[in-house]
Amino acid sequence: METEPTITFPVIRGLQARREYFVAMWTLRMLRQISIFDEDELPPEFRAQRTLNRARIPEISGYILDNPDDYVFSALTVSIDSDVVFEPLPGQDKLGLLRVPMEARFIINDGQHRRAAIIEALDQRPELAHETIAVVFFLDIGLERCQQMFADLNRYAIRPSRSLGLLYDHRNDKARLAKLVIMKSEFFRDIVDMEKSSLAKRSRKLFTLSAFYNACADLIQGMATGDLVQDADLARGFWDTAAEHFPIWGQVREGRLPSSEVREGYIHSHGIALQALGKAGNTLLQNHPKDWRKRLEGLQKIDWSRNNAMLWEGRAMIGGKVSKVTTNVVLTTNVVKQALFLPLTEEEQRVETAYQRK
Repeated sequence: METEPTITFPVIRGLQARREYFVAMWTLRMLRQISIFDEDELPPEFRAQRTLNRARIPEISGYILDNPDDYVFSALTVSIDSDVVFEPLPGQDKLGLLRVPMEARFIINDGQHRRAAIIEALDQRPELAHETIAVVFFLDIGLERCQQMFADLNRYAIRPSRSLGLLYDHRNDKARLAKLVIMKSEFFRDIVDMEKSSLAKRSRKLFTLSAFYNACADLIQGMATGDLVQDADLARGFWDTAAEHFPIWGQVREGRLPSSEVREGYIHSHGIALQALGKAGNTLLQNHPKDWRKRLEGLQKIDWSRNNAMLWEGRAMIGGKVSKVTTNVVLTTNVVKQALFLPLTEEEQRVETAYQRK
């Protein structure tokens, strides 16, 4: 009697919610060789997973290819729609071999984009084939259970705030610059929240790392030397000098004014103003490398009060609420540039003209 052909691989057996499951280490090549059931053509109610978003794949595969020495992936979660046989190793009850019929269907519950990106990366870098990824297998649990697993696996998956992501990102040169500027600035070190991307009412901070990151990136656009310390010193000099023209920021830093009161009363304490200062500062530093500090005194001519609706409504605010969309950033930048007697770019002038027509 012929035995049914099987796929066999070593696993660790576990128990979760009284259900048997297995954990294996698969080579990346196996992710290509093992057939995964493709559900994309099925209606949503008959799928165990969302459809593959192919636009995400190049970004993930690029992450692997750009970081071959320190990329990291969490385990894939896979259901096996078939009976399997677990053969424990001698003297073991949790370590052994899992025998899976060749015609078994493997359905990915979590990790389909990682798998697709890995396969794409293998096309460009075949030597990755022998590296491994953890795979967690659940058994013959049916469509309803697979759908519930997908819902449960994603139920509590909360994406970290953008600020926290930047704080922990050591590959992003612009993030490294912003963090170094903050650490070297006694002033901004006290008023920038390094973790949150939106400030709570009771927060003692004025800005978030994500907002400062955007502003720093705009400030040194086209000026970065590649020397992180040198670039950070230039940026820190600009921001510390600019802060001197916002005495209210200093009062918040010293605890004499609540930051929430300042944010409610003034445009200059929002990310849109910080980014506008960065954009205008870029032009200032390039056009006036010797006297830019003196020219920053023009910031004091701007009425930053949110009550000044004639200036800010439609420019930095929409319906009384601060707006961070691109057009509003440009219009706010224009106010800063005009106060510092700086020329507008063609795009800035186009947006300004359209605003004035309204």
